[in-house]
Amino acid sequence: MQTIKDIAEMQALAEKWRRAGKKIALVPTMGALHEGHLSLMDYGRVEADFLVVSIFVNPIQFGPKEDFEKYPRDLEGDSRMTEKMGVDVIFSPEAAALYPSSFQTYVNVDQVTKHLCGASRPGHFRGVTTVVCKLFQIVKPHLAIFGWKDYQQVCVIKQMVIDINMDVEIVGRPIVREADGLAMSSRNVYLSPEERLAARSLSESLKAALSLYNEGERNSEIILSKVLAIIMQHPIIKIDYVKLCHPRTLEDITVIDESGVLALAVWCGNTRLIDNCILEESKNDQNLT
Repeated sequence: MQTIKDIAEMQALAEKWRRAGKKIALVPTMGALHEGHLSLMDYGRVEADFLVVSIFVNPIQFGPKEDFEKYPRDLEGDSRMTEKMGVDVIFSPEAAALYPSSFQTYVNVDQVTKHLCGASRPGHFRGVTTVVCKLFQIVKPHLAIFGWKDYQQVCVIKQMVIDINMDVEIVGRPIVREADGLAMSSRNVYLSPEERLAARSLSESLKAALSLYNEGERNSEIILSKVLAIIMQHPIIKIDYVKLCHPRTLEDITVIDESGVLALAVWCGNTRLIDNCILEESKNDQNLT
């Protein structure tokens, strides 16, 4: 395994692989790797000849009062984990290389970013799509692998790829959970023991919603009321949003027709957590039951 920081070097290596007819998989990350990331690498290792993991804490997707400065960084530890996974290259550029002082071009996806985290974090997805677009130009992957924990992010990136006619397949992979049900996240390390206990209510509420759905409930108001009742038992949690959405547009729905996405974001102390599940007859195995 090698670590590359230089953009031109990464582009040249990717072009060499492509000329040789090799398939490239990319797992974009901000580091602080956990089992959720490793599951994405597992998939990429099987599906491609070469596997690249990008590690870059992207400054332009953080708001002015968000946790960019304290976001966990451990390139040495991440390198040990990726090497064990058979990763070929860690691409870890410097921010000044991706965003020089003259930088002025951004990628915007208009509609699907208006909901959920896009409403709560203005400018966040502009930062995400811009950096992912740049990573695609540098690593030149045939497929890029993301976790469904950030359901909206996958939707946004898929829309960008369609709209700009990018020649890359976007693959979403299942949420990986801790033993207590909490969705794996690099931000989980921020949680105190009390906050961690309260955070379990997120997956508990999703499990309850899935049970209601499996019993035949399709009314969004009834399902959302159940979810809110479970989460609000913990005063330490402040709700950002709890929504039942159309799986593609992410617009609110009042009745689940073929399927719906139950998405939530909360503040647990000073830590923002997100989670979701799909309410659909063919999606009952989501590591919640």
